[in-house]
Amino acid sequence: MPWWRLPSAVSVRSWSTPLTKSRVDTTFSAMDKSAQNNTNPETTAGVERRASATPSEKTACEETKLDPILKHSKEPSVASAALLDEKQLTCTSSGSDLEAQNGSTPTAGSCDEFSIHDLTQKRLGFLRYTALNVYRRLFSIAFVGNAIAFVIVMVKGATALDLVNAAAVNLAVCGLCRQPLVVNALFLAVCAVPRTAPIRLRRLACKLFHIGGVHSGTGIAAVVWYIGFAAVYTHLYVPSPLATAALVLIWLVLAFLLAIVIVAYPSFRFKRHDIFELTHRFSNWAILLCFWALVFVLGHQEPSLSYFLLHLPAFWILILITLATIHPWVLLRRVAVVPEHLSPHAVRLHFNHTKVCFGQGVSIAKHPLRDWHSFASFTDRFDTPDTKFSCLVSKAGDWTRGAIKDQPTHLWVRGIPTYGFGYVLRMFPKIIVVTTGSGIGPCLSFIDDPNRPEMRVIWQTKAPLQTYGARTLDLVRRMDSDPVIMDSSVTGRVNMLPIILKLYREFGAEAVAIISNVKMTKSLVFDLESRGIPALGPIFDS
Repeated sequence: MPWWRLPSAVSVRSWSTPLTKSRVDTTFSAMDKSAQNNTNPETTAGVERRASATPSEKTACEETKLDPILKHSKEPSVASAALLDEKQLTCTSSGSDLEAQNGSTPTAGSCDEFSIHDLTQKRLGFLRYTALNVYRRLFSIAFVGNAIAFVIVMVKGATALDLVNAAAVNLAVCGLCRQPLVVNALFLAVCAVPRTAPIRLRRLACKLFHIGGVHSGTGIAAVVWYIGFAAVYTHLYVPSPLATAALVLIWLVLAFLLAIVIVAYPSFRFKRHDIFELTHRFSNWAILLCFWALVFVLGHQEPSLSYFLLHLPAFWILILITLATIHPWVLLRRVAVVPEHLSPHAVRLHFNHTKVCFGQGVSIAKHPLRDWHSFASFTDRFDTPDTKFSCLVSKAGDWTRGAIKDQPTHLWVRGIPTYGFGYVLRMFPKIIVVTTGSGIGPCLSFIDDPNRPEMRVIWQTKAPLQTYGARTLDLVRRMDSDPVIMDSSVTGRVNMLPIILKLYREFGAEAVAIISNVKMTKSLVFDLESRGIPALGPIFDS
């Protein structure tokens, strides 16, 4: 049974040698160092046996490729790593700002056999893939289309009810873009595109997760329509008890709409996400209550309330929005959680209340009326059969820091597991998965899909064994039997672009998935897309 420990560094002999055929420089002192915090008796004994090996035995080991390196008590280990040596890790790119990506300046170096300039960047790449990316194009289509319609309607002379109906339609589209049932239906329908379809069609379909652009565009458009409604009603206002009540409700709804728009501004949302979330949620609820009251107040000013409601599109749209809003909260419940402490930086939370499928995530909270957090999930059937699925939580803020420290045994969940970014990758037969740190958690969702694409994994993180544990590395090996894992505590922060391009060409992949922090994800997606390589990454729009 293999007893190797995870080495701190592994050398690929040459860029001309395929990564899948890499040989390993087994640095035994580094192996011992990276193994200091592991307490598995059998594995520790293996390191001791290795340290006492004779010179001839060491030589024989150096001539072999690194095989399974970690052993779990229940089954043979399936984790292995291929790390790049110092020269290869410091290959630099003029098309990528390493200091911006990694927060540090890497050592200069060059790649003898491979250059990123073999894949040149497209002209106007910045305009297409940054200034006019898919999210912004969808936003522009939704908003500009509504703006043109608004101008035409106002010029022709719209009634107040025409404007409120248009506002309601846009609010419905905005809300349904985030409704779990609708999101799941869209992903299942769009991602049914077969892998034999033209790559252009699949590249277009896989942009489904940019639907947030429609959400934002219709949300802003709804505010514009509603401002027109408020202005027209105020202009035509004739004092009376009912008219005054309607006027107050109209401006209350507008105040809540503007509050949502203000806190949703990207820079504010990222810095004060808790305030954004609470304002968004409670303002939505307040808008629904005020809108229901407003519809009935307006109806009481008409000869027949029932006729008014039945012939008012906004009334039926309001029913739809209310049901869509209530649905996730009807499924609110407090469930048991089995925490698995991995390190002071990470915890794995095991759940048993429902089943999840490939590419799905769940929303969890410590208190139902406070901040909620969404996490990608992955199956437990390979290493923890007593529970159904897990979420990997790493230290990234107050909530996650508290989860690691407190080890919660119960959490609140709402709604249903929802498909996300990862599900679109099923449309490609071969992909490269690139991740850093705890981004490996969402990637592990791939292990439970029988129809998953072939994949290669590139993972850069600090002390992977000590931080995430042997079982996490075992699961990584289920995704890729020969993953490229870089321990940043040994190699420093590495520019991964040359490595991605090298592996992309060797493996014959059709797409690259990037799961990292905001800056790294956007930088790598741009560098790859501008070279004509389909690259996908979360857009951090919520």
